[in-house]
Amino acid sequence: MSGDEQTILEANSLYHVYESKAEDGNVVALRGLHVKVKTGEAVAVVGPSGSGKSTLLKCLGGLMKPSAGNVSLQGQNMTRLTGQELVLLRQKTISFIFQEGNLLPNLSAVDNVAQPLRHQNVSPKEAKRRALDLLTELGMGHRAKGLPSMLSGGEQQRVSIARALITNPSLILADEPTGALDPITSREVLALFKELHEQKGVSFLIVTHSAEVADFCNRSLELRDGRFVAQHGEDLEVTDLATSRELIVDDIGTVAFPPDILLQMGGSGRYEVEEVGGGRLVLVSAEQEESLIVGGKTLAISCPACNHKYADGKIQRCPDCGSSRPMTKE
Repeated sequence: MSGDEQTILEANSLYHVYESKAEDGNVVALRGLHVKVKTGEAVAVVGPSGSGKSTLLKCLGGLMKPSAGNVSLQGQNMTRLTGQELVLLRQKTISFIFQEGNLLPNLSAVDNVAQPLRHQNVSPKEAKRRALDLLTELGMGHRAKGLPSMLSGGEQQRVSIARALITNPSLILADEPTGALDPITSREVLALFKELHEQKGVSFLIVTHSAEVADFCNRSLELRDGRFVAQHGEDLEVTDLATSRELIVDDIGTVAFPPDILLQMGGSGRYEVEEVGGGRLVLVSAEQEESLIVGGKTLAISCPACNHKYADGKIQRCPDCGSSRPMTKE
């Protein structure tokens, strides 16, 4: 594992198998993944449901032990740490943000945010003071005494984000952090992430199916069937995909392309056989699938519901019909 101070999180040859007694047998969720997140970098993992995104996040965060391979956090191999050592390392380094917020229902917003500090032996009075300061900074000071059931989805997520930030983490692992939010609240959350990333140097690894979330990140990795099949963005790490040049063909003719080759081909999609024979196969793209992370990057100029023309470049909601203003491709 790398001890490079410029790398905060790294996984090598990561496999995870869910054992099952069902007729279909065991499920291989992760298939030899390599992942590296540099200090201060934001990385998105994008893929359809069932591709292994959440399993990967849990393995990277030490919430689940992989079936094979290892994960290093700040140069320490998490798979070799004892339970208590792992807890202490996570407390100092990582915070988690989940789609549903996972707030404790019987605690107020400020007490939910203060909870991680109490686990670090900060006095209740000091923990509450720091929690209130952070909620105020995030525009939630007026809701500090509210129980989760009294808060909207966007407010709950802001409380969840405050709870993640209260320990000043170096790395935030987020699982569909805007999945339960409306488009406008989602953009507000992303603006907050961007501020943390750019001004405080917080590293992010975000599991998402949202093009807007992926666009916030420096790099995006596409995950399908437990393998990375493509990569987009800055400072691409092809080693995150694969190094093998072999093609595996099973008994029923399914071909498993090494992801780095698939990347050079242009990604997953439909291909036609142009030439075959004598151990040679030539494929040509045919109606290729659009990448999962290609999406809208600019606000629409007109409302799709009532055709209102937006004069203000920043307005988020249609003044005529109240619809959220969508994002469109550049």
